[in-house]
Order: sequence, then C-alpha cells, then structure tokens
Amino acid sequence: MKIETYPLKNGMVIPKIGLGTFRITPDDCEKTVSAAIQSGYRLIDTANVYMNERAVGRGVKNSGVARDEILIASKIWPTEYKYKKAGKAIDATLSRLGVDTLDLLILHQPFGRVDEAWRAAEEAVKAGKVKLLGVSNFDEDDLEKLLTYCTIKPILDQVECHPYCQRRTLGAYLREHEILLESWYPLGSGSVGLFAEQAVSALSEKYKKSPAQIILRWHVEEGYLPIPGTKNPTHAAENADIFDFSLTDEELSSLRALDRNERFFKMKKWVQRRAVFFQRMNYEKQK
Repeated sequence: MKIETYPLKNGMVIPKIGLGTFRITPDDCEKTVSAAIQSGYRLIDTANVYMNERAVGRGVKNSGVARDEILIASKIWPTEYKYKKAGKAIDATLSRLGVDTLDLLILHQPFGRVDEAWRAAEEAVKAGKVKLLGVSNFDEDDLEKLLTYCTIKPILDQVECHPYCQRRTLGAYLREHEILLESWYPLGSGSVGLFAEQAVSALSEKYKKSPAQIILRWHVEEGYLPIPGTKNPTHAAENADIFDFSLTDEELSSLRALDRNERFFKMKKWVQRRAVFFQRMNYEKQK
C-alpha cells in the first residue's frame, strides 16, 4: 500500500495520513506500530504524556523498515516549557524513543512558556536533534503570537477535526500561512452517529469503502492530514487504504454540510483536571 505525501517548503515530504497512538497502552503500542509500518504507514505520532514513547521506538525498530523511511512525531507538555526543562525534555524524548533525531517535535498545548519552549525547540533543530517543528491545539491567536518571534515556522497545527467539527476558519488561516492542519480524532472519536450519516453511508456504498475510509478521504481532499488511532491492525491498514478513489465536488459538499462545530474532546477541562497529575508524572517510568 502506497501512501501519498504532502510536499514541505524545506524539500521534505510528509505522509497524507499517519497513525495516532493516544490512549494506546505500551503493551499494545509496540505491536500496533510495527504492524502499521509493515502495512505502509510512514508517520507515527506519539507524545511524552501518552506514556508510550518507548513502545513506539521499539515498534519502529522492530518493523523491519529502515529508520530513515519513517517520520516519528512526538510532543512535550507545558510543564516542560521553561527553556532549560524544554531542552531536557527533548533529549529525554530522543532517549525514550531510542533515536538520534526526532523528525517532528510538537508543542502539545498553547499554555505556559511557549516562547521559551520554542526557543529550545529551534536550538534542537540547529543542533541536528530535530528536523521539523509543529504545534498542537493552537488557535489563530496562539499562532499569531508565535509567528511574531519564531525564526522557524511550524509545519503543522494538530487539532480536533472531523466532519462534525471542520475548523474552516482555522483551516483558512493555516493555508494562508502555509501550515498544514493535522487532524486528531479525525473520525469523530468513532462516532456512531457520524458513520451513520446519509452523506457518509451513501458514499460508502457507492465506492465500496467503509464509512471510516470515506471520512478519511474527505480529510485528504480538504488538504488535511488525519492521524486516526487504533490498535487493530486490520482497521489501521484499512484506514490508510484511501488513495485509490476521489470524491467529487458535489460529494465533498454533502460532507461539508455536516459541520456543526461539535467537539468530542473537552480539551480545557481535560487539561485542568490533569495539570497536577502531569506535573508529578515521571515519564521515565513508562514501559
């Protein structure tokens, strides 16, 4: 299975779909990552707060695919944003993953000392520890601030995005600034209601594709980069098998009509509830 890519301004490319590992335990993650890579995935997304970086590293190593063919993305949490802590967090992520270079480093949230973390991230790029930088859960105002002082622009902004929450205003802003929109929860957290929508089911029947494949193809047609997560190897392979058909303008319009600004993840409450927990977390204890 061949996954298409988006070109980046620095001459690199990034796959149009990746594997997300949020909520995949270390015990499952290693096998999941290896199987996904063997089925064609070349972009694997993790984070230090997912507590599975070590497992991702083992999965990449055990996949049998050359390291330089795989793009690994990881994130640091706001409790690590102070300049010196950010530098140490980057080194710790490299160590846990078992790699010399991280392909994509992402700031996980737009809270705390973003400026100091970004300075440490840019220095990691200059030192050859990191290739690309990105952000996650940043809105237009957050990006406006970042763009006033960064010397290396983020290549992407990772946000919740799916047909029920299409992020059109943010998407337009990102296109204007040549930043990719990367979609987490691209399937609406597996929403039964979304999968059952007439616009989705009709296309599923027409193209002989699953509802998930129709939705993921919509992401790609919109120029987004979805990172669906699953520990089921069959589902993972199926999710990436979306490059042998295209949707018409009329069909895209029918899916765009589903937008109702509904988010499945209550980000602010989740961050607030877990802030103290993450401050006390010892990432080195992960398997």
